[in-house]
Amino acid sequence: MATAAAPSAASRIAVVTGASSGIGAATARQLAAAGYRVVLTARRKDRIEALAEEIRAAGHKATAYPLDVTDRDAVDEFATAFKTVGVLVNNAGGALGADPVATGDPDDWRRMYETNVIGTLNLTQALLPKLEASGDGTVVVVSSTAGLSTYEGGAGYVAAKHGEHVLAETLRLEIVGRPVRVVEIAPGMVKTDEFALTRFGGDRDKADKVYRGVADPLTADDVADTITWAVTRPAHVNIDLLVVRPRAQASNTKVHREG
Repeated sequence: MATAAAPSAASRIAVVTGASSGIGAATARQLAAAGYRVVLTARRKDRIEALAEEIRAAGHKATAYPLDVTDRDAVDEFATAFKTVGVLVNNAGGALGADPVATGDPDDWRRMYETNVIGTLNLTQALLPKLEASGDGTVVVVSSTAGLSTYEGGAGYVAAKHGEHVLAETLRLEIVGRPVRVVEIAPGMVKTDEFALTRFGGDRDKADKVYRGVADPLTADDVADTITWAVTRPAHVNIDLLVVRPRAQASNTKVHREG
């Protein structure tokens, strides 16, 4: 079995979007432990600054940079800070609402598309030259099993994640032969502190119902471990698409619930 080599000097910087909580925060911790200098981006300045301090206290390198991935001018300015970047983890995103198509809120659909798809596009376009300049770059798109199949009540989120999936798939075709890998990680049911709560507008009962009876949904650390594994494969190995679900979930609509 091939073992992961330490990141080279040119590819040592890893940018993680949506790093203020959940999968993004867990990924930043794990990439830092793997030898990367992580750059944490999110809108919540206090969260990413606290996380950067935690990572530095553990003896690793981290920098916090407040950023709204949907603000293209801010993203372009952010990109000027780097000569090269080794890894970009496009994690910022999320779901809003669970209404059927007939009554879905167009504003929710628009916000989901802007964050999940346009945010990923903005960061990828701005940092792609830096990733290529490293000689060994990796773009990671954290999509979802929602980007691969549909389910009732999820059309807005499903549409956005399908967009992210196609962005990754197309980019891989367009830059083949250049020293940049494109990796897509598609998690299934992940229980984090905020994902479902945000989706249901702070309604704790609705958020808890998503996971009710599921003994072991994925955790943010499970997904971060998967991302870190894919990133640290030898440079010639590209993990095109990796779907990761808890054992209790066979599909987006088939979940074993105890009791």
